[in-house]
Amino acid sequence: METTKTALVVGANGVIGRNLVDHLAATGEWQVIGLSRRGGEPADRVRYLSVDLLDPVGTKAKLAGLTEVTHVFYAAYQDRPTWAELVPPNLAMLTNVIEAVEPVATGLRHVSLMQGYKVYGAHLGPFRTPARESDPYFMPPEFMHDQQEFLTARQLGKEWTWSAIRPSVVTGFALGNPMNLAMVIAVYAAMSKQLGLPLRFPGKPGAYDALLEVTDAGLLARATVWAATDERCANQAFNINNGDLFRWSELWPRIAGYFGLDVAPPLPLSLATVMADKEPLWDAMVAEHGLAPHGYQEVSSWGFGDFVFSWDYDMFADGSKARRFGFHEFVDTGAMFLEIFEDFRRRRIIP
Repeated sequence: METTKTALVVGANGVIGRNLVDHLAATGEWQVIGLSRRGGEPADRVRYLSVDLLDPVGTKAKLAGLTEVTHVFYAAYQDRPTWAELVPPNLAMLTNVIEAVEPVATGLRHVSLMQGYKVYGAHLGPFRTPARESDPYFMPPEFMHDQQEFLTARQLGKEWTWSAIRPSVVTGFALGNPMNLAMVIAVYAAMSKQLGLPLRFPGKPGAYDALLEVTDAGLLARATVWAATDERCANQAFNINNGDLFRWSELWPRIAGYFGLDVAPPLPLSLATVMADKEPLWDAMVAEHGLAPHGYQEVSSWGFGDFVFSWDYDMFADGSKARRFGFHEFVDTGAMFLEIFEDFRRRRIIP
């Protein structure tokens, strides 16, 4: 089959971008160009460009030759200390990509924007659940609102369309990523075992029993491509989640069982604090168990773990709009976590 679709995946090394690149390449229908600051190793149907997206001149120069791009999948993110400080860099990166690509890629058909439940204020405190795509915005700052408003305005009168994809916490494989919940749990559990400790939920009181959902990175990749290629989805936002709900109080013992650990009662622990001195322990574990030589920083997402485990309120959205528009896949969350831990073991990231 002749390839007529070329995907530009922006933020290609994160949990979301990496899984999206793999999925696109595996279909055999796409040529894939991955953008990131670090670049990447080329593979069949996949090449990478190293770009600083905060540099508009450099971005325009490096992307000037990408005339063949038909679909932009935007999943880049830069962290900052405050919600207000997140807006300028994250809006600028998206703007710089579109202003570089749109004039040269004359066959551009779609721009996919990766968002999340921050659109609903989920990170700020208890919000309306289940959250729906039609829920109104809240008082700014919120960079995801600015990004969507930029795309909406830019698209008016154009041939291409956009979609906004809103997953919950995304789980899957990626190293050196600041937002990797599965890695947080796996390394925390492996270290608990190494120290002869039971597995103790480290979150806020109340978080153990709140109702949650997550989004499998593979499921998210398939949903993202579906929304970008099905004409019914033009200029629409979609919540994408596994389709089931869980409480840590029921999932935690199952995770402990996988690692051969007992469960102890929850205790609020700041992982960023208690894991700060654990690099020597990690290095010793790598040596003792013959693990792949990944540095402690590569497997540490402790601040993100603290963030997720602080949700002492329900955290879920209504995923039925995607089903009404034609996407019917779902994932068993408990089984998914265990499969990801198995994958980490195969890759020799954990013992």
